[in-house]
Amino acid sequence: MPSLFVLGGARSGKSRYAQHRAEATGLSPVYIATAQAWDDEMRDRIHLHQQDRGPAWSTVEAPLALAEAIRAHNASDAVVLVDCLTLWVTNLLLADRDIPAATTDLTKVIAGARGHVVLVSNEVGLGIVPENALARRFRDEAGRVNQAVAAAVGEVQLVVAGLNLTMK
Repeated sequence: MPSLFVLGGARSGKSRYAQHRAEATGLSPVYIATAQAWDDEMRDRIHLHQQDRGPAWSTVEAPLALAEAIRAHNASDAVVLVDCLTLWVTNLLLADRDIPAATTDLTKVIAGARGHVVLVSNEVGLGIVPENALARRFRDEAGRVNQAVAAAVGEVQLVVAGLNLTMK
């Protein structure tokens, strides 16, 4: 499992599946968090995820510089878990960053990884068309990032209702 991409909807079980796969490698686990704690509810979510992972995990916060974080922490004796790409896209969008350039950098890092990389993302293209321009742009950017990452990795799993389906 040199590179794995786990997609799914909200509360589908994708993060739990990705964490289980990462831990099953037996390698030193590194969690790269893209979330930012803007409010108490998000702080609570982050805390619960940290508790679930336990003390064996190292945590790196990378709300914008994701490729750099993977590059810095990827090693042959480590497994890097990125959770999640849709929050990363949100951060890039709100910071007015060049998302296609960041995506290209990310896929290059994945392709050149020395160790195992597991990436998690929400599948946002299965619902209705959003009513406002920002939400439509987010959906489109997230969809393009997901396509690029799916092409760059060796394995893709779709998780729905806690069940995984191999896509690639």
